[in-house]
Amino acid sequence: MNPHFHPSPPQDPSGGRRAVLQALAATTTAVLLAQVPLARAQNPLRVASDWFRLGIASGSPTDTSLVLWTRLAPVDEAELLAALGALPNKEAGLGVDWELADDAQFTKVRQRGRVFASPALGWSVHAEVTGLPPDRWYFYRFRVGDLVSPLGRTRTLPAPGALTRQFRIATASCQNADQGHWAAWRHMQSEQVDAVLFLGDYIYEYPMAGRFGHARSMGWAYNLETYRARYAIYKSHPELQAMHAQAPWVVTWDDHELQNDYAGANAGFSGPRGVDFAQRRVHAYQAYYENMPLPLSVLTQGLMGLATGAEMRHYRRVQVGHLLNLYLLDNRQYKDAPACSLFERKGKSRVNPDQCERWSDPRQSMLGMAQEQWLDQQLAQAGVRGRGRNGGSGSTNGVPVWNLMAQSTLFGRRDNRIGAGEGFFYEGWDAYDAARTRLLQSLARHQVPNPVMLGGDVHEHWAGYLKADYQRLESARLGVEFTTTSISSRGNSVADNAGLLAENPHFVHNTPDKRGYTVLHITPKALTADLKALDDVTQLDSTIQSAAKFTVVAGRMELERG
Repeated sequence: MNPHFHPSPPQDPSGGRRAVLQALAATTTAVLLAQVPLARAQNPLRVASDWFRLGIASGSPTDTSLVLWTRLAPVDEAELLAALGALPNKEAGLGVDWELADDAQFTKVRQRGRVFASPALGWSVHAEVTGLPPDRWYFYRFRVGDLVSPLGRTRTLPAPGALTRQFRIATASCQNADQGHWAAWRHMQSEQVDAVLFLGDYIYEYPMAGRFGHARSMGWAYNLETYRARYAIYKSHPELQAMHAQAPWVVTWDDHELQNDYAGANAGFSGPRGVDFAQRRVHAYQAYYENMPLPLSVLTQGLMGLATGAEMRHYRRVQVGHLLNLYLLDNRQYKDAPACSLFERKGKSRVNPDQCERWSDPRQSMLGMAQEQWLDQQLAQAGVRGRGRNGGSGSTNGVPVWNLMAQSTLFGRRDNRIGAGEGFFYEGWDAYDAARTRLLQSLARHQVPNPVMLGGDVHEHWAGYLKADYQRLESARLGVEFTTTSISSRGNSVADNAGLLAENPHFVHNTPDKRGYTVLHITPKALTADLKALDDVTQLDSTIQSAAKFTVVAGRMELERG
């Protein structure tokens, strides 16, 4: 959401749509056949360089399945093309073997198989492993010839309804590589979380200066080639690789994976002139899929659908035993254009609603109407099931105790103008107040037990209450909210935010000037949120502290400090 961008001279938007379409058409069948079981993983290819320099990852966990990810990236891509050309069936791609085991020594291999990497999908590998026992940790690795990848650790979730005593989730967002070191990822490794929930802005499309130990300077990311190159730089970072290899990730996106402040099919405000936005979106979405541990099913109309602009379905429900429902949401793909986007072009981020006729238009949606309706149906089911629980404070029938909604930004109303008058950010939830009200009414109408809203984007820690009516202090509390600060992207100073808590009393905490992450420790009786803050993001060896810690007892919408 960073409003600062810099004009660039016209550039040729290369990496064209036609080439992508042709390449995807040639390899769609091979990718759909990506799970070929093997009695023993074998590949006659011999390699001399490190083809796994972008690391490995796992993600999209359920109680019985996982996605294992890597992306082949030798320093000289000619090696890959030569290896592919030497194969008798090069249309199938280059075979990459994987193994999943119960132990780090791989003496008890649970499953193994082969997937295929091809240039059409950036040499990415997505191994979808199914039929696994629930609630277990596993180890995994990839192999090309005699070269073995680094070791990864991952896990399946507890089965729906299973007794789950605890679960730890780290929430993170916004890792601008040009604005700080990634010491936060190093510290997160010691948290021993069960999963990482990444809430958007994994990359930034802005030109890079190559600061803070990152590989090199680059121009704008605006086509398939430049988006792939940007992910390669980010994924080369050892601290990020280590966190990917330690636990499964659940991911959603925000704007910078494509373009600053874009909304649905509407362009934002960054990048070289002369680039067709629809084509840019296709390229950005494809690069995102290539670089994330996502199943093929997120491409709801297949690979050709992606190339022609079909959706990439992020929103879904993830259930963790009897403990929690996680509703993963998408704030960007279906979003209506901001009612007052002209204000941003004038450099104004504190819009007075009185100056914007369409500010309260009930047709404006942050999630899109289809996703809104889906979420309402999910919350209705959670409410019905939750009312079967004794007192609403713990699970007696396998029904999840907690209902977490994960989306990319600050949810609660935030008036940024101290004193008389009002000022709101032009493209956050405040600019979609009718949609926010519909979601809050859904929580109230369905009596959803223990709702928790999670967000990122604003580069600050915030903690507060979900209110039936944010303009009435005495209105009912419907849940709590924790918005995590950024991994490295710049935020405000303490002086910048002076008076904001008093102006917005439904919030009880704000740390604007520190980078970090949030750790949620969840049990049937309570949820604890530890808001972690680096002392100095410009130092790779920075120490980290708790900016604040809150406990919420199940059945009581009360933020207790400490």
